[in-house]
Amino acid sequence: RDVTGVQTCALPISGDYEVLCVETGSGVQRLRERGLTATSLNDAAERADAAIIAVPDEVIARVASSVVPVLKPGSLALVLDAAAPSVANLVQGRDDVSLVVAHPCHPSVFTTQLTADGRRDFAGGETGQDAMCCLASGREEHYAVGEQLARVMWAPVDEVHRITLEQFVLLEPTMSETTVAMLLTAVKEAMDEAIARGVPERAARAFMYGHVGIELAITFGELEAAYSAAAYQAIDRGRAMILREDWKQVFEPGNVDAVAREIALPQLRAV
Repeated sequence: RDVTGVQTCALPISGDYEVLCVETGSGVQRLRERGLTATSLNDAAERADAAIIAVPDEVIARVASSVVPVLKPGSLALVLDAAAPSVANLVQGRDDVSLVVAHPCHPSVFTTQLTADGRRDFAGGETGQDAMCCLASGREEHYAVGEQLARVMWAPVDEVHRITLEQFVLLEPTMSETTVAMLLTAVKEAMDEAIARGVPERAARAFMYGHVGIELAITFGELEAAYSAAAYQAIDRGRAMILREDWKQVFEPGNVDAVAREIALPQLRAV
């Protein structure tokens, strides 16, 4: 995606906000396909009270270096991920610009809500979800602005949790990606291995999908039940074979910082 400016298409085009979309390259055509017109960065920055930098993690710092210097005094920059702001000062030299970080939680795996046409909503935007928000730097009154933008972007939002930037990066990428997404890829590989060893794929998927659901409910206390004694024995055996005893070191500051840098500053990955 060729994005070098602010992309605010996450906000609904309504009377509540004047939304200016800044795009370059192929992004301009995609805006046209949606019936929207691109605004130049300088024109948008001159008019905007808030700039939502909605771009991939690895280009947030680069895009912010173009956007933040032209924002008007007293405005707000909002980014959607914590890696870049945790390792780089995205508003360097602009003490008059606040920085807010916000991210959706996505609908709970335990939700029973369905969309109006009966579908499951995995990402959010149709069924309720929570969101995370922090004031990384700047004026306290700007936190409320950032929270309101988060509520609009990811509506319907049930609760916005205010956390610190340090807590944010523990949640993502450390908890959600370094740990959970990694373990889930192993879960998928386990299913694939069972299939490779002769279990019919439909049978393996049916068994996996059902057991993931009930085991999540047991593990997280959503169901008043416990694993059997035999299951606990299998869990202990698996833990000894699959996990290192010191695996929680991924939460240590040095490792958290290293992962954030690899994500947000890709030019440093080979260092």
